[in-house]
Amino acid sequence: MPELTNIESKLFSAREFRLESGQTLPVLELAYETYGTLSAAKDNAILMVHGYTSSHHAAGKNAPGKEGRGVVPGAAGWFDKLIGPGKAIDTGKFFVIAVNALGSAHGSSGPNTIDPSTGKPYGPTFPHITLRDMVASQKLLVDSLGLKSLVAVVGPSMGGFQSFQWAASYPGFMKGIAASVTAPKAPSRLGGLEALQKRLASDPNWNSGWYYENGGIPKVLEEIRYDTLLNYGATEADARAAAKVWAKMYDGHSLVALRRAIDSFDITHQYDRLKQAKVLYVNSKTDKLFDIALCPAYVSDMRKAGVDITYVELPSDKGHMASHQDAEMWAPILKAFIDKL
Repeated sequence: MPELTNIESKLFSAREFRLESGQTLPVLELAYETYGTLSAAKDNAILMVHGYTSSHHAAGKNAPGKEGRGVVPGAAGWFDKLIGPGKAIDTGKFFVIAVNALGSAHGSSGPNTIDPSTGKPYGPTFPHITLRDMVASQKLLVDSLGLKSLVAVVGPSMGGFQSFQWAASYPGFMKGIAASVTAPKAPSRLGGLEALQKRLASDPNWNSGWYYENGGIPKVLEEIRYDTLLNYGATEADARAAAKVWAKMYDGHSLVALRRAIDSFDITHQYDRLKQAKVLYVNSKTDKLFDIALCPAYVSDMRKAGVDITYVELPSDKGHMASHQDAEMWAPILKAFIDKL
């Protein structure tokens, strides 16, 4: 199949974005990529939303020098096996928007971006955000493109949270959502936010959280990422190699900002708001992060609320990384789901 190449990272900007906390971001920026062509009727758009520490680089390879912040030059996107010409999300048919979440460290407004009031990174002063804030910011991007609807919102892990939140926040705006290796509420297996904060502060460069001029905190970030990838199901060698690269790009305060948002996520009391979207819910039998034993109850409750949901368990040994590393296991299911919307 032809591959996506020469992709450029783009930037959406808005002013005075009000958060649920009541605080306002003077400038909102969201990094994003697009693949495929928007139809004349603007009715073929799919929104891709990423996991906890991923970026907006969901498919293909960036043009040299056109990578977004935190995107490894020459690297294929995290759902590259699923997005592209002739693939499950066919860019010959659909216009795909892959957006970097608010609070992330890969180009969107977050702790490592500049606070206009100080001229320095927000760092530990970045406001608290929620999944609803993330989705509300993405809605502004979608609106700016002139879209009145989406075919689907698709994402793994935290991207699954965002997909569910989209359906709850904007019922009827999308025809469907496809959420993988995720749940309609945050899992208890994530570990405590306080423990994460203490671990970050253990780095010798911490400096009360103002480490940007001290060389950053790559040492502790590498160890955190290494442990995370092992928990996701990676081998020790793969986890170590990936952690070294990632630690040079990411920001510790983004880990905290996004974790805090994740910890408060729960739409299990809003299933009635999902009824206007078809749902594809995909999980991995070996996922250590999301307890597969809880999923049938989620599905049953959604169906009782009138949600049209298709549930799939992947017989993958890739754990939390199953939906992209073993993409071929569910690519035909995703393609059929998307094409029927």
